Amino acid sequence: MIRSHGPRLLLVSNGHGEDLSGAYLGQALIRLGAHAVAFPLVGHGEAYRQLDIPKEAVATRSFPTHGMGYQSLGGILQELCNGQTIDGLRQSIAAARFARHYDAVVAVGDVVPVVVARLSRRPTFCYLVAYSSHYEGRLTLPWPCGPSLRSKRFLGVFSRDRFTAADLSTQLGRRVEFLGNPFLDAVGVSAAPLPSLYHPRVGLLPGSRLPEALNNLALMLTMLAHLPRRLNGSSLGLAAALVKEITVDHLATVAAQQGWRLQRHRSRGPGAAALELAHGSMGVELYWGRFADVLHGSQLLVAMAGTATEQAVGLAKPILQMPGAGPQFTSRFAEAQQRLLGPSVFCGMGPPGSVANAKDTARLLMVLLRDGDVPTICLHTAHERIGRRGGSQAMAQAILGSLN
Repeated sequence: MIRSHGPRLLLVSNGHGEDLSGAYLGQALIRLGAHAVAFPLVGHGEAYRQLDIPKEAVATRSFPTHGMGYQSLGGILQELCNGQTIDGLRQSIAAARFARHYDAVVAVGDVVPVVVARLSRRPTFCYLVAYSSHYEGRLTLPWPCGPSLRSKRFLGVFSRDRFTAADLSTQLGRRVEFLGNPFLDAVGVSAAPLPSLYHPRVGLLPGSRLPEALNNLALMLTMLAHLPRRLNGSSLGLAAALVKEITVDHLATVAAQQGWRLQRHRSRGPGAAALELAHGSMGVELYWGRFADVLHGSQLLVAMAGTATEQAVGLAKPILQMPGAGPQFTSRFAEAQQRLLGPSVFCGMGPPGSVANAKDTARLLMVLLRDGDVPTICLHTAHERIGRRGGSQAMAQAILGSLN
C-alpha cells in the first residue's frame, strides 16, 4: 500500500461494522495520497489490521456485544457489568485528544464518533452508517448529533442511503450526500467461487460473535431439518460462512445437540469445503474465511447478522431472517433491519426459537426460491438502500477534494 505525506486523517469508528467501513475508506484515502490512521473506539479494530491501516497506539479491549445499538436488555446490562460503557468513554476522550494532532477527523458510525470529532475542534467529515430515515420515515438524531453536524467544522456529511440524504439535507439545512457504502466494497468480487455442484444454493450467515453465532447456527439447523431434500428435481445446496473463532469442537457439540453429525465433505473438488454438517442426505458445507464466496455463490441467504446482511442486500440477494435470543440478533433487531433494508428481507412467523418459526421459515425459504419476481425486487432494493460498489473511492475523493 502506498504511503505519502498528504493530509493526516484520523478515522474514528465505534463498532465491528463501522470498523469495516472505516478500513475500506481508509484504504481508499491512502491510495489517493492521504495519511490515514485509525482509532477504533470498541474492540481491537481487526478490520483495520487486515487492510494494513495503522492504528493509534492505545490499549484496546474486545467485548461480546461489539457496540451494537439494537440488542437485548441482557446485552445492555452486560455492557455495564463488563465495563464496556466506561471503557468507551475513556477511549472517546483519548480519541478526541489524539485527533488534535491531525489535519482532519473522519467519524464513522453514530453520535459517539460525531461527539469525539466535535470535541477535537478539528475539521471533520462524517459517514453516518448507523442511522437511516428508513427506520421511522424521518430520522430523529440523538443530541448533540444535529447541532454538531450543522457546525462549520463538519466539512462533509455522508449518509448510508438516498432517502436519508434527502431527509437530513432538509433537517440540517446543509448538503448531505449519498455516495454508496464502503462496506459493500469488502464483498465486491468472489476470489474463489464455490463449486457449482448444486442449484439452487442457500447460504447461512449465523453471525460473528460467540457464543451467539453458535446458538444462531443451532436454530438454522433446526429449520433446515424441515426442508425437502430436493427442489424441482435438483439437490438443494447449503453453505455456511463461519468466522475463525468457531472451531471444529464447537461444531461437533452443536451438531450432536441438534441430531446432525460433523464429517468430511462427501464431494471433494476444487474450492470445495473440507467439512460438512450432515443430516440424512442433507449436508451443510462449512467455509471459514470465505464470506464473500458464500455470498456470491448463494441464491438466497438465511441471516442472523448485521453488517453481513447489509452486504448481502447490496449484492441483490434475498434475505431470510431468523430472530434469536441475542444479545444482538433479537426480534427487535430483525424487525428494525427489515425496515432498514426493505422488501428483499423476509422473516418467518412464530416466536423466536420455536418449532412454529422453524417450520414457517423453511416454508418461506422454498417460496422465495421459486418466486421469479424476487431477483428484480432485490436488484432495485440494492441500488436504493445500499448503492453500488465504489463507495470507498467516491467518499475518499469527496473528502480530499474538500481539503484541497
